[in-house]
Amino acid sequence: MTGEASKVVLSKQDLRAVTAFAAASAEVVLEIFEADQPDDSRPRDAIGAAWAFARGSERGKSLRDTASAALKAAKSAHTAAAREAAWAAMSAAGAAYLHPLAKATQVKHILGAGAYAARAAELLADDDRVNDS
Repeated sequence: MTGEASKVVLSKQDLRAVTAFAAASAEVVLEIFEADQPDDSRPRDAIGAAWAFARGSERGKSLRDTASAALKAAKSAHTAAAREAAWAAMSAAGAAYLHPLAKATQVKHILGAGAYAARAAELLADDDRVNDS
């Protein structure tokens, strides 16, 4: 086996589907950030840019800029749940940049927004992790 990762064929439609999943995941917890920082639209803007790409816009500066801005917004959050919600938004905008490489590091582009959103909801519920077993 060589040191290079295998390539996975990804169409633009595949990237749009991944980004739509990420945007929907982040959108669920957006209100957590907005309750903490009501005058900060950066995470909302990142989710909006993700939805725009998912619905047909091209990848570009808006996705990168809004992802970076949502990351900066996370630093201004007063609570861990709000920070996780902003990270979910950042991940949603970054989802469009999934690379066609079979590497574990690419998983964050697919699952990052959902994982951050789940953690934000968990923290909002006083870190109550429901155990079904």
